[in-house]
Amino acid sequence: MTVTQRRGRKIMMTSEELDEFLTAQRTCRVATVSSDGAPHVSPLWFVWDGTSLWLYSITRSRRWAALRKDPRVAVVVDAGEEYGELRGVELSGTVEAVGEAPRTGEPHPELAEVERLFARKNFGLDEMPHDGRHAWLRLTPEAVASWDFRKLGSP
Repeated sequence: MTVTQRRGRKIMMTSEELDEFLTAQRTCRVATVSSDGAPHVSPLWFVWDGTSLWLYSITRSRRWAALRKDPRVAVVVDAGEEYGELRGVELSGTVEAVGEAPRTGEPHPELAEVERLFARKNFGLDEMPHDGRHAWLRLTPEAVASWDFRKLGSP
């Protein structure tokens, strides 16, 4: 993954910290632009495989429709309440659909590990349940910016 951050190097996460953070967090915020130019931000569960962020989106959502027309996206994953606890990552790039849409569970080698990770993280299951309403989007980020205000120390 290419880290493109120029400012804020003091609070930037290392690659190891970034992987640990993205693996542990559950919810991201996905920013898209609709065909009329209106921005849209929505929360979504995700899974990180060490290289790509995998989004499991409802195929009848505004987000899905926007990304099918314009696959450019920005995603934020953040945590913390108090200023000195704030940390997060912004990933941006282009998403691509992987597997059938909507997903019904047809064998797809590229999704086997992703679905195992997602099912375990979000449902406590060893196998992914398929509802015929969701599908996978993969974001392999072109730009990454991160922050961890805990590195600033106490005020």
